[in-house]
Amino acid sequence: MSKGLGKGINAIFPGESINQMETVEKVSVNQIKVNPFQPRKIFDETALAELSESIKEHGVLQPIILRKKGKLFEIVVGERRFRASKAAGLREIPAVIRGFSDQQMMEIAILENLQREDLTPIEEAEAYQNLMENLSLTQEQLAFRLGKSRPHIANHIRLLSLPEVVREKISSNKISMGHGRALLGLKQKKLIPSISDKVIKESLNVRQLEALVQRINENVSRETSKTTNKDIFIVEKESQLREYFGTTVSIKKTKNKGKIEIEFFSEDDLERILELLED
Repeated sequence: MSKGLGKGINAIFPGESINQMETVEKVSVNQIKVNPFQPRKIFDETALAELSESIKEHGVLQPIILRKKGKLFEIVVGERRFRASKAAGLREIPAVIRGFSDQQMMEIAILENLQREDLTPIEEAEAYQNLMENLSLTQEQLAFRLGKSRPHIANHIRLLSLPEVVREKISSNKISMGHGRALLGLKQKKLIPSISDKVIKESLNVRQLEALVQRINENVSRETSKTTNKDIFIVEKESQLREYFGTTVSIKKTKNKGKIEIEFFSEDDLERILELLED
């Protein structure tokens, strides 16, 4: 973690415990701005309404965490409580003011949401990408700082290469992250949106989509392809390798020999795969 961040994280997690030396203040909701580094874009309206009703009855039981920014305050932790408090008609909200840098704000916002599993796969991917760009981190360095595996980071970031319409389907839970990863295996990238529509229309699971992508790739000149007779053992191994490497893997076998093809999308992606091969 960055210098000085550990103390702040320990003070916030778990339970956002408040140091006895700190003062809980009442801050006007009109003086508070949302965290500019907040990775979460989607808030469950039903859950917010329920929290708002609870706040009307019991008040805000846990102060939010703010930092001073000019004449205003920015939310470090507690945006749901802030939104619900405004909806409940509160004019002030209990808060603890702490000093954080932009870098610390960014990391804390992501850590908070990751610990509470509040992010969609796309939001998580965008958060990782922002951290890498703003803090000049490699995927491996980021994985170490967040306690994630490098394939986990890479698999999420790859989702950002999907068309926006498909990313929106993942964010709205119409298709899963697994579907998104399978769609990235299409050689004809222009087909991705239409195939994602097919997934929804026909309720295809990830395995069925992977098989469809493979058939399309093997018959790129046809609009409708026939089912291949690939050995079920080979299909299973391809699926295991795709999961391990976080990319499209194809096993092509003839009578006495064959080959394994591993797809990569950039120099960094190639380096990641080579490191996995060395493990």
